[in-house]
Amino acid sequence: MTLPATFLAHPWLFPSFAALLGLVIGSFLNVVIVRLPRMMERDWAAQARAWLAAEATAGGQAEGDIATDAPAPSVPAERFDLAWPPSHCPHCGHSLRWYDNLPVIGWLRLRGRCAHCGGPIAWHYPVVEALTAALFAACAWSYGPGLAALAAMALCAALVALAFIDAQTGLLPDDVTLPLLWAGLLLNTAGTFAPLPEAVIGAALGYGVLWVVFQGFRLATGKEGMGFGDFKLLAALGAWFGWRALPEIVLLSSLAGVLVGGVLLLAGRARRDDPLPFGPYLAAAGAMCLLTRQDGLGLLGF
Repeated sequence: MTLPATFLAHPWLFPSFAALLGLVIGSFLNVVIVRLPRMMERDWAAQARAWLAAEATAGGQAEGDIATDAPAPSVPAERFDLAWPPSHCPHCGHSLRWYDNLPVIGWLRLRGRCAHCGGPIAWHYPVVEALTAALFAACAWSYGPGLAALAAMALCAALVALAFIDAQTGLLPDDVTLPLLWAGLLLNTAGTFAPLPEAVIGAALGYGVLWVVFQGFRLATGKEGMGFGDFKLLAALGAWFGWRALPEIVLLSSLAGVLVGGVLLLAGRARRDDPLPFGPYLAAAGAMCLLTRQDGLGLLGF
C-alpha cells in the first residue's frame, strides 16, 4: 500500500504525521525568528561600512591625496547564519545538548531555564513549536494528502515566522514575504487555492490597498501608520487566495489589532502613541482564511 493510500485508509494518520513534522519545523522557525533579524542588521551594518569607506576614498581622491584617512577594511565578521553557531544559551553561550533541543519537551524538561547557568529560556520557543504543530495538523485535516496540504503547511510556517519576527522587532523581512508572494502565484497557475487571474489581481490590490491607506494616514497625521512589509505581506496573501479574500483578511486583521491594542491600553501595557505591529494580525487572518476558506468562500462569506 502506497503512503497516500495509507493516509486515506487511516484519516487520523496524516494529521498526526503533520503535527510531528510541525514540531520539527517549529524548532527551525525559532532559529529563523531569532537569527534572521540579526542577520539583516549585520548585513545593513556591513553595507553601511562599505559605503562609508567608498565615500571616504572618493573624497580623499577628489582632494588630490591618497585617501590616507580612509578607514581600513573591516575584519570579516565571525560567521553567523541559520546554521552557525550551533544552538546555545543566549546568556552564558553554553551549547545545548541534542535532547535539550527536542521541541516542547526540551523546554519543559529544563523548566524554561538553562541547565548550565539557570538563565531563562524565552517562552516563545515552545509556543512557536506547538502552534506550528497545531497548524500543520489542521492543514492536513482540511486538505488531505496532496500538494495543497503541503503548500498550506509551508504558508503557515512562513506566517508563524513573520508574526513573531514582527511582534519582536517590527520587521517583516523581504526574504520571507517576497518568496511567499511568488510561491502563491506559481501555485495558482494550477488553481491550487484561487484562479490565477484572481491571484494576480489579489497581489496587486493587496499591496495597493495598504499603500493608499498608508499615504492617506501620512497626509492626515504626518506620521507613518505602517511599514512597507505590511503591504508585501498582504500582497502575498492576495497572491495565495485571490482578491476576493482580501476584504475578509483586512477586516479580521483590523478587528484583531483594535481588540488587542485596546486591551493593552486598558492594561497599561501600551500607550496611545506606541507603534503596534500589524504583521501578526495579517498573519493570523491569513492562517484563518487558509483553514476556513471552502468553495471560494471564507469565514465571513466573502
